Order: sequence, then structure tokens, then C-alpha cells
Amino acid sequence: MTILPDKSGPSALKQYTVVTGAYWAFTLTDGALRMLVVFHFHQLGYSTLEISLLFLFYEFFGIITNLYGGWLGARFGLRLTLWSGMVLQILALLMLIPVSASWPKLISVIYVMAAQAISGIAKDLNKMSAKSAIKTVVLDTPDDGDKGERQLFKWVAILTGSKNALKGVGFFMGGILLTTLGFAGSVAAMAAGLFVALLATLELPGEIGKMKQKPAFSALFSKSKGINILSLARFFLFGARDVWFVVALPVFLEAVLNWKFWEVGGFLGLWVIGYGIVQAAAPSLRRSWGSDKPPGPPAVQFWSAVLTAIPALIAIALAREVNHPGIAIVLGLAGFGFVFAMNSSIHSYMILTYTDRETVSLGVGFYYMANAAGRLLGTLLSGWLYLQGGLPACLWISTLLLGLSFLSSLQLPPPPRYPLATTPASSGSQ
Repeated sequence: MTILPDKSGPSALKQYTVVTGAYWAFTLTDGALRMLVVFHFHQLGYSTLEISLLFLFYEFFGIITNLYGGWLGARFGLRLTLWSGMVLQILALLMLIPVSASWPKLISVIYVMAAQAISGIAKDLNKMSAKSAIKTVVLDTPDDGDKGERQLFKWVAILTGSKNALKGVGFFMGGILLTTLGFAGSVAAMAAGLFVALLATLELPGEIGKMKQKPAFSALFSKSKGINILSLARFFLFGARDVWFVVALPVFLEAVLNWKFWEVGGFLGLWVIGYGIVQAAAPSLRRSWGSDKPPGPPAVQFWSAVLTAIPALIAIALAREVNHPGIAIVLGLAGFGFVFAMNSSIHSYMILTYTDRETVSLGVGFYYMANAAGRLLGTLLSGWLYLQGGLPACLWISTLLLGLSFLSSLQLPPPPRYPLATTPASSGSQ
């Protein structure tokens, strides 16, 4: 029941290029929109916590989308979910054009939250489609053993790392667009650009990721031990990142270290770019350290254990009232970003090893549902914990969540050896 590449359509490499290009275009608008909303509403006098509420539905609907998006992709094909994500993002951008400073604050918040909800749905449909498509379009020639797994790890790392690097570029792009075109002009320009990217995906074959036997609704929930445990580890991992990165860190840099707002945005943009570069380079870095085999559960466990110590060390440095807390934050964040990127890159590869090609969108959708739930938890805790105990409180909870991620990863089973591709001879028909 394995899906075979569509030999009548574009080549697998071309399909991968189209999917990746669409993902890149979407990611630029996603990063830019986040900065546009933050900068624009900060200029209107909104507090940082009020601004964080604007993203609440963005994260919440990511949970719902990933759960149902994988099922939709398996039932109707990944092309449909990719298109749906891009169309919804265009709609969300167009909705923001009429937002005005003259609107009452309550109306603005509700309206922008609704637009952000649509954008959150769009983002996770697009991400699930792109990452699931890797396993169904890249490996269209039989390859066996570690060589094929290394190839999969390489492509996953390139897609994931480039996405995060471009999200950092999007942060910068959002600031530049706001300065040159204003808020309404910026979102309109991004909607037009994304529409052009959507046109490029029209040639994708409709069978990508579609199961031959339509999955039942109960297939939404994974029955695989590996997927369930990795998803739990991912939930704690991203909750640990966002519990101090989303709200607490920007507020601390601005209110305590007296950084200007553009300095905060620029620094976080550079961090995300560096994070993405490390993710993309993860396979090469592992080879340079003598690790020729594709990563497995021990790699997840190692990087999770190392990562657990970093926020604790930053919290200790701040508690000792070091003379230059900014240095402790910058160096700590650099170390955190490097280790987190290695861990996340291996995670993104491992989820594909726990799925077969036919059910890949179901497994990936369930996994990124856990990712979105962790981000929602981190976002909510970040604002509340900062009010209770400042950045150190957020860092200690981050340490706790990372410890839980590490403990979860100890239960990961060896991934099954699914074939990376099926030849006509082995399946009986094409």
C-alpha cells in the first residue's frame, strides 16, 4: 500500500524544489507578519502582554490544524493542504489591510486575533504539507540502508534549517516594509508575493501523500509508540523554548537592559537566522564529528540532556547579579540556540523514520500538533511567569520542561526500517 512517485508529473527533484520554494515564500511572510504586528501595535501604545494575546489564537489553532491537517493530507493529498495553507495566509494578510489606529482597542484586538487564527491555520497546513512531502517526493528511486536514511536526514535538515533562517530574514523584512510601505501597504505587498508563489505550485501532482485506502477519522491519533513518545518530547521541548523566548525575553531586553525595540527585533532575527543555519548544517556537523550513521534515539537523548543545563546556567548567572547581565543572556542564548537547533533538526528527521510513506502526513500532523501545544503552553506561561518572578522564573521552568523532554526521550524505541521507496517490482503495479 505504499505510494509510488507520480512518474507522469514533474520529477521528484522538481517537485521538491516547488514545495520548498512555496514553503520559503510562506515563511518570509510569516516572519514578517509577526514583526509587523509587534511593531505596529507597539507604536499604537499596546503593552507587550497585550501584543502577546494577539498571537494566542495563532498558536491555539495550530494544535487543531496539525491534528486534522495530517488526516486531510492523507485523505485528499498534500497538494490540497499546501494550497489551502497558502490561500488562507493570503486571506489573513488581506484582512489586515483595513486595520486602523482609529479603531477601538477591543475591536482591533478581536479582529487581529481572528486574522492571526487564520494565519496560524495556514502556517501549520503549509508546514505539515512541506515536511510530509519530503518523504513522498524526494526519495523516488530505491535506496537502502544508511545511505538512504542519510539522504532523508540531509533533505529534512535543509528544509527545516532554511525555513528558520528565512523566518529570521522575515523579521528584518517586516521592519523594512513597515518603514517604507506602512502597515497596510506591507501586508498587501506580501499577499501579492504569496499569490505568485501559489501559482508555481499548480503543477504539483494531486496524488502526493494521498493514501490509496482513505484513513478513518480514528487515524487522527497515532498508535505508534515511537511517534507518541517523540511527540511528547517535542511538546516539552518547544514549551521549554517559548516559556522564556516569546514574551519574557523581549520584555527583559527592552525593560531591564533598556534595548531599543528595533535592537530587540534585530537581535532575535539574527538568532533565528543562526538557529536555522545550524539546523541546515546538522548532517555536515555530525559527519565532521565522525558520526557517519543517521541519528537515532541516543542522539535525541544526548542533545536533550545538554540543552537542559543551559537555561539553568543562565538563571544562576542572573541570580548572582553579574555586572553585565546582557552578556550572560547573549552568550546563553547563543549556546541554547546551537544545541536546540541540533536537537530540533534530529527530531524533524526522527518523526519521518517512525512513519511509512503512505501514512506520513498522519504521523507528521500528530507530531506537530504536540509541537503547537507546547508552544501554546510556553506562550501562556511566559507572560504569567514573568509577572510572578521575572526572567529567572521562566528559565527555571524551561529547565524543568527540558528535563521532562529528556526523560521522555529515554523511552524512544528504535525506528522501524520502512523502505524509503517502493519499486514496481516489489509492489506489483505502479
